[in-house]
Amino acid sequence: MMIHEVTEKVGSYKPRKRIGRGPGSGHGKTSGRGHKGAGSRSGYSRRIQFEGGQMPYFRRIPKRGFTNAPFKIVCRVVNLGAIVGHPSFAKGGEVTAQTLMKAGLIPSGDAPVKVLSEMGEAKTLKVRLAVSVERVSKKAREMVTGAGGTVTESGTRRDRVRGIDRNNDDQSPKNLTKKLKRGKKKPAAKAAETAADAPAAPAAE
Repeated sequence: MMIHEVTEKVGSYKPRKRIGRGPGSGHGKTSGRGHKGAGSRSGYSRRIQFEGGQMPYFRRIPKRGFTNAPFKIVCRVVNLGAIVGHPSFAKGGEVTAQTLMKAGLIPSGDAPVKVLSEMGEAKTLKVRLAVSVERVSKKAREMVTGAGGTVTESGTRRDRVRGIDRNNDDQSPKNLTKKLKRGKKKPAAKAAETAADAPAAPAAE
């Protein structure tokens, strides 16, 4: 091969490894499986993290810190377009977790339900819906109320713990936790700091 024959295609094709085709192929006899043992038998499989029986690496490293992963809230999501496209809601009606499960639009379970504003080909909402679920997106709420419907959000567990009213314009948390209060100085301490920073009065002669 000459230098002018080297192109970007060189090395792009790699022939398949053919095993069990005689000793002349270099992969005959045991076909790369070695001698005896579970790995030489057909149907053998093992986990990626398996290390031959010794303590796996992910169990040897120390576990430190905290994660919110166990407390993650995963909602069952349904779009407005899917709701109005179903015969059960084609002329409007009450939209709850039970009616959505009965229509087959969301899977059964206890996870909270969230309604999104995607309408698909319909573009606009023309029927009245009485939506009563845990969460409704801002745009979906505007579309439902604009069509004469009503929206009632019960909120997720996180909302209830933090004291957030999803049906109120002010959705700031009312139940402030210790973490949220951290960094805010008490009035007495703040007044003491202000007095300490104030310039001293000149002494009388």
